[in-house]
Amino acid sequence: LQYSLLLQHLVGDKRQPRVLDPAVLGGIPCPPKSEEQKMVERVMESCPFKAALACVGGFVLGGAFGIFTAGIDTNVGFDPKDPYRTPTAKEVLKDMGQRGISYAKNFAIVGAMFSCTECVVESYRGKSDWKNSVISGCITGGAIGFRAGLKAGVIGCGGFAAFSAAVDYYLR
Repeated sequence: LQYSLLLQHLVGDKRQPRVLDPAVLGGIPCPPKSEEQKMVERVMESCPFKAALACVGGFVLGGAFGIFTAGIDTNVGFDPKDPYRTPTAKEVLKDMGQRGISYAKNFAIVGAMFSCTECVVESYRGKSDWKNSVISGCITGGAIGFRAGLKAGVIGCGGFAAFSAAVDYYLR
């Protein structure tokens, strides 16, 4: 009789569902989120916000990379018509700024394209895994390379997909 009562309490109809309360389990209690917090989370998880953030981040990173590469390039500021003339600091800084802006625009476009396609692929598939970044890397690389022809598009697709897979593997 005692055994059947115990089984009925643990497995049967009288079994109580466990309440997963962080305070009971020893965790830090968390108050429920307000509607304003939920709205901010929805905005930050939206595809346009992610694309804008990637665009701004790409612009900043590309600008820094462009200025850095122009700073170590020995041909910055030189005039091919007069190779013996030493460029002025103003000419060197102007060339560095032009290269920085050029890289910034390119990185911003690539970042926005990749972020947008990844978000759309994730929304379509309904999953968040490594395949999303590989698919969106292939789409982005293929679109960028396709301007130079079909072969370049295929190579761009494969290269960007492999790079995306490597970054995703490293970050996860």
